[in-house]
Amino acid sequence: MSNIHATAIVDPKAKIGANVSIGPYCVIGPNVTLKDGVELKAHVVVDGHTTIGENTRVFPFASLGSAPQDLKYHGEPSELIIGKNNTIREHATMNPGTEGGGMKTTVGDDGLFMVGIHVAHDCKIGNRVIMANNATLGGHVHVGDHVLIGGLAAVHQFIRIGAFAVIGGMSGVESDVIPYGRVKGERAHLAGLNLVGLERGGVEKDNVKALQKAMKNLFEGEGTMEQRIEQMSAEYANDKMVMQMIEFARTKERFGLCGPEPRKAA
Repeated sequence: MSNIHATAIVDPKAKIGANVSIGPYCVIGPNVTLKDGVELKAHVVVDGHTTIGENTRVFPFASLGSAPQDLKYHGEPSELIIGKNNTIREHATMNPGTEGGGMKTTVGDDGLFMVGIHVAHDCKIGNRVIMANNATLGGHVHVGDHVLIGGLAAVHQFIRIGAFAVIGGMSGVESDVIPYGRVKGERAHLAGLNLVGLERGGVEKDNVKALQKAMKNLFEGEGTMEQRIEQMSAEYANDKMVMQMIEFARTKERFGLCGPEPRKAA
């Protein structure tokens, strides 16, 4: 049994799971799937080929699955796949994919997406991600698990953000952010490791020190970036967390890595 308010408009072709709650004035399109336990508070619009996972809660005036903001989009049946146990707050927007990005936008499980956030077409978001108020992801952004993106931050299209990274509020992110990194600034720069996140994750102090040393070597060591990566691959071959950082750096695509702020001359 599901609880659907009398004022909600639910297309009869939509797939509605068990114990779904659809509040006043919600609008649900024909190609929408709401898994068991989904709760739409009120005035929520879910359109397009959108799937919302179990026990996800969506607050008023969120818009999920409407056509992507991409001039190359011409109505192809791309998807928005949202995982389970997410909280999506008021006025949040999430768009489906496009033909040029694999036709799919994906959002993992257990995330918190606060007021006014935007997830653009073809993004891939991991598990336990937090996006604070009005944070924005451009198209094709990849976000790892346990990432925190501060309020009013904006991430440029095609950027990668590694697992456990934290993005400071009001930051403009134009380069890839290494796993466990902490970036901040109007044009974001690397300001160290996400020490709070590492502590909360129960990471041992020795592992944190190894990450700090590796980060310093990666950005400030001798030789080219490629040479440093190869040297560090041998040195840290048995350190899983450091190797995650190194492999992320090795597999860069369109953009370089977000590095430390240049030192000012004395």
